[in-house]
Amino acid sequence: MTESRTIERIAALPDLPPRASNAHKGTFGKAMIVAGSRGMSGAACLAGQAALRGGAGLVAVATPSGVLPIVAGYEPSYLTVPLQEDVDGRIALSALSDVIELLNDATAGAIGPGLGRSADLDELVHSVYRTVEQPLVVDADALNALVARPDGLTAGSAAGPRVLTPHPGEFARLTGQTTAAVQSHREEAAIEFAAKAGVILVLKGAETVITDGLRVAINPTGNSGLATGGTGDVLTGLITSLLAQGLEPFVAAQWGAYLHGLAGDIAASELSQPGLIASDLPRYLAAAWQRLGF
Repeated sequence: MTESRTIERIAALPDLPPRASNAHKGTFGKAMIVAGSRGMSGAACLAGQAALRGGAGLVAVATPSGVLPIVAGYEPSYLTVPLQEDVDGRIALSALSDVIELLNDATAGAIGPGLGRSADLDELVHSVYRTVEQPLVVDADALNALVARPDGLTAGSAAGPRVLTPHPGEFARLTGQTTAAVQSHREEAAIEFAAKAGVILVLKGAETVITDGLRVAINPTGNSGLATGGTGDVLTGLITSLLAQGLEPFVAAQWGAYLHGLAGDIAASELSQPGLIASDLPRYLAAAWQRLGF
């Protein structure tokens, strides 16, 4: 199928808009992160902090009420919103209308980090995916929820732009392939899926692939130190932050992958690759921005 389309290869990063000296927090958008559950509050914390370090003017994290004190205590610079939870400390289906309203009231949103799995969450994620009009990053357990209802993953099924950020195992589940098969033809598989689903796909891993089915970019930054739990949550928050600042979804995904990898490279140069952990990355995102002259 790829032979019938002309695929544009993007080799360079586009310029980012300057940050005006008279800007205020509203200038740089509001990022809303829907994340976390009992035992996985850290995913919500990392995504929220990364969205702040990405430059969004306002960041809010919506999380089950039982873990909200943990999330709120991790970082004072983002807002927190309690959501109704089920008996296992996951977001309850009864919170669906609140989640949709929160995401539509933001400039850009994300759903998935640390959600956990349940049939009700599968329904919640699919409803959010179909109906939220704002740009939305879909990651982690939200991707696993989409696997349970693959009929929703077709072009035109979502009300707004979608950026999906699977690792190879998640992408294998989305496509019904093995992880080994995905890794053997990463670009082709990513392009085909993005075109069919009408999404921006960020296929994580060494040389992350970013594609919308017509354009493809290969990210040059990053190292094996990023192969540790939680770094994907940081990437989710970062891309959401860039979307909230008004970047076109493909550009936000391309810049997000680049900055994420650059932060990992700078961190590894000081901490080593084996010693790098996900909570190091938000601090080194600031160093990455400085390296780029911001």
